[in-house]
Amino acid sequence: MFSELKHAVRHAVDAIRGRPDAGSQGGWSSREEVIMGTSVRVELWTEDRAAGDAAIAAVMGRMHRIDETMSPFKRESELTRINRDAADRPVPISGPMYDIIARSIEFSELSEGAFDITFASVGHLYDYRLRIHPSEDQLARARAAIGYRNLILDPQARTIRFARPGVRIDLGGFAKGLAVDDGAAILRSRGIRNAIVTAGGDSHILGDRRGRPWAIGIRDPRKADRMVAVLPLEDVALSTSGDYERYFEQDGIRYHHVIDPATGRSAGGVRSVTVVAPDGLTSEALTKSVFVMGVDRGMRLVESLDGVDAVVVDAGGALHYSSGLLASAGQVRQ
Repeated sequence: MFSELKHAVRHAVDAIRGRPDAGSQGGWSSREEVIMGTSVRVELWTEDRAAGDAAIAAVMGRMHRIDETMSPFKRESELTRINRDAADRPVPISGPMYDIIARSIEFSELSEGAFDITFASVGHLYDYRLRIHPSEDQLARARAAIGYRNLILDPQARTIRFARPGVRIDLGGFAKGLAVDDGAAILRSRGIRNAIVTAGGDSHILGDRRGRPWAIGIRDPRKADRMVAVLPLEDVALSTSGDYERYFEQDGIRYHHVIDPATGRSAGGVRSVTVVAPDGLTSEALTKSVFVMGVDRGMRLVESLDGVDAVVVDAGGALHYSSGLLASAGQVRQ
């Protein structure tokens, strides 16, 4: 009798934790690594644990390849080569690199320049760990190189050239949007239907969580242990950008990593932006766009796009929801 009770308890615990029991190979699998300078996590349900582990390994492998290609910190990366040589001559680039830069230009045009990967022309002068920011003279000189129109792509030769010296690009979170999209595509191709792929503030969700939505929390920008909202989501991507991710404060000014291309300074007026969209590239680009544009202009952009919603925490800590989320306000927990 005791052994039967013990078996029943173990079976219940395994079911709660998502671990397979002796009669089933199905269950939840997860793995976490540090890639692209952030935490990358994959969680999925599969009927075959070995197949699930192999799928996760394939996603992590893809993440590492993106990092090796698109990191601005690796001396031999393709992005480093572009920044080193493109002001002097056209630089041949890979198909994936060409495509992501071309997509970045589309988002620059959509956002009227609020999203611009050439922000790095100034952005590289900030060091948030060492609490370094550019002087006014440095800022003025470097700011002149910002502008997505300085990126000249040749689709026939598949090259990129910078129109002037001093231009730099940084794919930053945009590459993480690509990474979670690619990760989700890998899982989908392997028959995985319930999963989440996360890289820092970017996630791509497949299906639901076995009968209920994935509950994604939006943290309070000033209190790490508190959520300002919880979004129930299925089959979407989302991204969050906050002024608390990489920052330092000096003389009452918060210097953070979301740079306004128009000024070369950290964008003000907003503490965090979360965007829900069909894919991670879109959600990531729009978080940066809305952050720079501010609540009014940013929300107008969001409302003009199909399948896109947003939650913004403004500089005073007030929450702003797009109309799509307000329409389903009963599902949004605060």
